[in-house]
Amino acid sequence: MFKKLVLVAVIAAAIFGFFYFDLNTYLTLEGMKGSLDTFQSQIAQNPVLSIATFFAIYVAVTALSLPGAAILTLAAGALFGLMQGLIIVSFASSIGATLAFLVARFILRDTVRNKFKDKLNKIDEGVEKQGAFYLFTLRLVPVFPFFLINLLMGLTALKVRTFYWVSQLGMLAGTAVYVNAGTQLAQIQSLSGIVSPSLIFSFVLLGLFPWIAKAIVAIVNRRRVYKGYTKPKKFDRNLVVIGAGAGGLVTSYIAAAVKAKVTLVEAGEMGGDCLNYGCVPSKAIIKTAKVANQMRNADNYGLNAIEPSMSFKRVMARVHEVIAAIAPNDSVERYTNLGVDVVKGYAKIRDPWTVDIRKSDGSTQTLTTKNIVVATGASPFVPDLPGIEDSGYVTSDTLWQKFAQLDTAPKRLIVLGGGPIGCELAQAFARLGSEVTQIERAPRLMGREDVDVAEYADSVLRESGVKVLTRHDALRFELQNGEKVLVVAKEGREHTVAYDEVIVAVGRKARLKGFGLEEIGITFDKTIDTDEYLQTIMPNIFAAGDVVGPYQFTHVASHQAWYAAVNALFGSFKKFKVDYRVIPWTTFIDPEVARVGLNETEAQEKGIEVEVTRYEFAELDRAVAESARKGFIKVLTPPGKDKILGVTIVSEHAGDLLAEFVIAMKHGLGLNKILGTIHTYPTWAEGAKYAAGNWKRANAPEKLLTYVEKFHTWRRG
Repeated sequence: MFKKLVLVAVIAAAIFGFFYFDLNTYLTLEGMKGSLDTFQSQIAQNPVLSIATFFAIYVAVTALSLPGAAILTLAAGALFGLMQGLIIVSFASSIGATLAFLVARFILRDTVRNKFKDKLNKIDEGVEKQGAFYLFTLRLVPVFPFFLINLLMGLTALKVRTFYWVSQLGMLAGTAVYVNAGTQLAQIQSLSGIVSPSLIFSFVLLGLFPWIAKAIVAIVNRRRVYKGYTKPKKFDRNLVVIGAGAGGLVTSYIAAAVKAKVTLVEAGEMGGDCLNYGCVPSKAIIKTAKVANQMRNADNYGLNAIEPSMSFKRVMARVHEVIAAIAPNDSVERYTNLGVDVVKGYAKIRDPWTVDIRKSDGSTQTLTTKNIVVATGASPFVPDLPGIEDSGYVTSDTLWQKFAQLDTAPKRLIVLGGGPIGCELAQAFARLGSEVTQIERAPRLMGREDVDVAEYADSVLRESGVKVLTRHDALRFELQNGEKVLVVAKEGREHTVAYDEVIVAVGRKARLKGFGLEEIGITFDKTIDTDEYLQTIMPNIFAAGDVVGPYQFTHVASHQAWYAAVNALFGSFKKFKVDYRVIPWTTFIDPEVARVGLNETEAQEKGIEVEVTRYEFAELDRAVAESARKGFIKVLTPPGKDKILGVTIVSEHAGDLLAEFVIAMKHGLGLNKILGTIHTYPTWAEGAKYAAGNWKRANAPEKLLTYVEKFHTWRRG
């Protein structure tokens, strides 16, 4: 801080001295003309010293952002001629600009970053990708104040050497114009005579040249990626969508709604994983398990507690009834009525505009299409553990069919994985009577959440009867004395866990192979490589949902689907970048865990200073009435400000309660707005208002309140 203050003082003194001693009079057109003979005489007597002095003055004027750089550029042409003057000014202006850039970075960047870290991070991301390009464009057009460009670029993460060479190259054309004009300094009456409207227009065209060049490069790249393929003159479809999960369904629905001709191809069940294997069946069994738990704990509500009597087959039958009840929303019939051509079969991309479909009845169909959207989803990841193929394992996809055949819940059940899916299933089956052992190699469950949230999840699972083993590595599956066991290790010590069934829930992987992506050169590792518009390397082929990431949630797939559909159909006119700013999610253990935005762990990792406000549901009247007082709301804001950076809710109905904070963050509403909103009494939603009230009390203007107290004392007499 001291060094900054010293530098500011030196700069201020230099600027003060410049104006105090009227040095600015030399940097006017009249002043330069009047002193021209004197300067030329000095140059003739000592050319080297004169050049060095002029160079130093130019660097100083530019570095301090003083007025007069244009006059000095003219003087360079008058005093040293076109070539020598151009060389002197080109280097002096670039060095001076770089010094101004460095001064701005040293003095201002930290302060600006502390106040606008998120925005600056986004700017830095753009600068990292195309900073040199944008700077070069700005330098080509002298209409933009160069001193302002120097200062603003200093606030970004642009590399110093990049700033220097781009500035020198970009300013060369404008510098040459001024230096050349300076060779005729006696005839110049004003600076406007140099930069005429026609010349300004020429510079603008020059500034547009990089953009034109960029467009040309894009066209060349497009031709390169399409090399070897013949584009059809006519197309059967505007859009072919591969995969009828959330991403594919929404994409095809939007396409049909805007009257595009769209074909949706699905090899499996309509509705994808969420309807058939994930969100819907898991929530159905979670509800049954919750009711069973309430029956066991009915004394909490003044009733006699009883052990629920159940038919596990009936429980699983209800799960499939729920799927069947929702299925018509995603059915072939519904989407056909909406205008979507639905084809059941396996799609493979033959070339960028052709899709071959092997139908369920054995026939084949080939479609040409203007655009393609790949929305093939994800499948459970199964670790390569010795013996796992003989273990009889199930995943979150396959358990619903296998367990539907069981007369009773699995007696001894292992759940491998401590993420959201593993936690939800472990608690549900424990409440339905299984002896559940949950194994997680990490130090805690739900590792993406804060420590206090993970500890909460651990405690409610244990209360439900789950045996939680964290820091345990699954090593191998074995058969010992006729009994199936999983060998695990903690800190190198092995022991076994016997089981009857095992659920593998250690994550999901994108479905990427078998659709022709590799054959046409579309790259992927764990997910398909796309740009911010969801375009692949082939500009007419898009991807959405779990095959893209970065979030494997149904609602994110639906969110991406809008961008994929609109960019595919209308991208030649206007493209939209996917907005990931406000992404909520919920883990449906009981009580639930819901989050949007930052949590404390992420804020600490990113170096973001936050204020944490908590509200405990133990204080909420509705929670007390329902004997459900566990949980809390945790809101992250910038210190002293009500802007919401992130929210975590742990409670009954947490996923529903989160919606108020999601819309607040989306539309820039702070905690003061929530506090000023009427919430029905008594409801769970009041928790949001009380959390905002806690923030308000913590940020009360104490000095002002002291004066208010004195005012009231005075009023009492």
